[in-house]
Amino acid sequence: MSSSNEVWVIDDDRSIRWVLEKALTKAGMHVTSFSNANGVMEALERGQPEAVISDVRMPGMDGFVLLERIKQAYPDLPVVIMTAHSDLDSAVSAYHSGAFEYLPKPFDIAEAVDQVERACKLRRESRASNDNETVAPTEIIGAAPAMQEVFRAIG
Repeated sequence: MSSSNEVWVIDDDRSIRWVLEKALTKAGMHVTSFSNANGVMEALERGQPEAVISDVRMPGMDGFVLLERIKQAYPDLPVVIMTAHSDLDSAVSAYHSGAFEYLPKPFDIAEAVDQVERACKLRRESRASNDNETVAPTEIIGAAPAMQEVFRAIG
C-alpha cells in the first residue's frame, strides 16, 4: 500500500486506536485517530481519507449515527464499523446503513488491516471511475449541440 492511503480511526478506547495505528501504519497507511465522533464531520469538510474505521459505542455521537451522516454527505467513503457488542441485529443495521464491513471485537488484526486495505482499494477504484466519467457527453465533439447543427445542415 502506498503511504498516500489515509485512514481515520475513531474509537474512545485508546488501546484500540494504538493497535490499529501501529498495524495500519506498518501496512503503509497514514493514520489519523479520533477519540470520539464529534469532530469527524467537521474534519471531513477539510478533506476525506480513503477509509474510516469506527467503533459503535462511544460518548457523544455513536458510530451508527456517524455512519449515517458520512453516507449522506460522502456516499463513496467506505466505513468499517467495529464493536465489542456484536449481534446479528447490529451487523444488519450496519450494512443497511451503508457500512463497507462489520468487524466484531475482539478482532484479528490481520483481518482488520485486510478490511481497511479492501476499503481503500474500493475508494481508489471509485475515484478513478468518477474521473473517467467526468467527460460529459456534450464534451465529445460529435455530441456537442454546435456539431449536431452542422450535421443537420449537411444532412
